[in-house]
Amino acid sequence: MSLDLFAIRACMEGGIPAVVATCAADGTPNISYVSQIHLVDAGHVALSFQFFNKTRQNVLANPQATAFVINPETGARYRLHLRYLRTESEGPLFESMKARLAGIASHSGMAGVFHLRGSDIYAVEALQAVGDAAPAAARHKRLLPQVRATCAQLARAETMAGLFELLLEALDTRFDIRHAMVLLRDRGRGRLFVVASRGYPTSGVGSEIPDGAGVIGVAAQQRVPIRINYSAADYAYGRAVRDSALARGLAEPLELAIPFPGLAEPGSQLAVPVLLGEEAIGLVYVESPEEARFNHDDEDALCTLAGTLAWAVRALEDCADTEDEAPAPARAPTRASDVVPLQVRRYLRDNSLFLDDDYLIKGVAGAILWRLLQAYTAEGRVDFSNRELRRDAAIGLPDISDNLEARLILLGKRLAERGGSLRLEKTGRGRLRLQVGRPVVLVEIA
Repeated sequence: MSLDLFAIRACMEGGIPAVVATCAADGTPNISYVSQIHLVDAGHVALSFQFFNKTRQNVLANPQATAFVINPETGARYRLHLRYLRTESEGPLFESMKARLAGIASHSGMAGVFHLRGSDIYAVEALQAVGDAAPAAARHKRLLPQVRATCAQLARAETMAGLFELLLEALDTRFDIRHAMVLLRDRGRGRLFVVASRGYPTSGVGSEIPDGAGVIGVAAQQRVPIRINYSAADYAYGRAVRDSALARGLAEPLELAIPFPGLAEPGSQLAVPVLLGEEAIGLVYVESPEEARFNHDDEDALCTLAGTLAWAVRALEDCADTEDEAPAPARAPTRASDVVPLQVRRYLRDNSLFLDDDYLIKGVAGAILWRLLQAYTAEGRVDFSNRELRRDAAIGLPDISDNLEARLILLGKRLAERGGSLRLEKTGRGRLRLQVGRPVVLVEIA
C-alpha cells in the first residue's frame, strides 16, 4: 500500500458513514452503509457484527469486500480492498467495540437490544485515493508538549483536591476542553461518583453513575476509552430502534437517573478510565457541544493524563495516612438554648443523610459524617484523623482502594455547597476538623 491507514483514520470516525460493497456466491452485489470502521492496526480494520445481515452472509460465502470512506474534514476519498479473515468474540478489540456500542445503547435505553455478537476482522489488501484533486490538509493537534507540562503539574500536587482541580484547569487552559469532570469508583456499590467538575452551572459533586450505564459507566466497567463524535446521529438511530423494541415489548422504559452535571445534548464525548493495574479506580470524562471535537490525538492525550492521575491518587492516598502533629484540641462551643437544632436523619439501608429535610449524601461518605457526628454529640469531639476513620469498622470502607481521601473531599464539598451549619476542614496531613454551627440532633431510621 502506498498510503497509510493511520493517516486516514479521521475517515473512520463515523462523521460520514462508510459504504461497504460485497457479493453473494452467485455474484449478486450488495451495498450497505456502516456507521463506523474500526482501525485495528496498520494492515487490518474491523466491522461490528450485530445482526446476520446481507453483508455478513456475503462475506461468509465470498470473503472479498470493498469499503469507501470520506474524510469529513477535507473531503478526501479512499477505497479499501478488504478480505474477511475471522470473527472475534473476546479480547481487547471486541471489548472496545462492545463498550462503544453499549455506551450508545445504554444512553438510548437499548441496552437489552443492541448486542455486539462479534468483531469481524478484515485484512486491507489495497488502499487507494479516489479522485485527482489534492485534498486539503487535515488538522493535526500537537498535544505532546501540553501533556508533558500537565503530567509534571499533576506529579507535584500536594493534596487530592488540588490534584483534581489542577487536571480540570489544565484541560480548560491547555487543551481548550471547557466541560470536564473527574469521577471515582465505589467498587462496593458498583457506582462512580463525581468528585470534581468544571464548566457546568452546578458542580454535580456527589451525583452517581452506575457501572455499565451510559458512556461513563461502560468505559469504567470495561476499562477501555470510549469516544463518540456526531453523537446526535448515533442517539437518533438508537432511539428509533428502541421505540420499535418498546412496541414489541423487548425493552424496558428508561430509569430516571440522579441529576448529573452533563450537557443536555453533547455533540462529542470522550470517557477515559483511570487505571491502576487492571482496576479502574475512576474515570475522566470530557464533552463538547461541538460535533467531531475529539479525535485520536485527544484520546491519546487523555489516556496519558489518566495514567499519571491514577498513580498520583494512589500516592496521595498513602500520604493521607501519615499524620502531621496533632493540632491544638478543639471542643464544641457552647450554644444558646434557644437556637433551633439541626436534625440529621440517617437511613440505615444505604447510609443516606438528610440535614433537616434536605438530602446531603449517601454511601460511605454518609457513614463517615454520621460517625463524626456521633463522636461530636457524645463527646464533644471535633478533631479526627484519616487513620482512625479507616480503622472504624462501622464506616465499612473496602479493604483495597478505599478512596477515603476522595470521599472526604466529596463530603467537604457537599457540606460547603449547602452553606449550612456543618463544615469539614483539613488541619494537616491526615487530619480534619468538624465545624458545627448549631446544636445537632441525630435521628436513625431503620
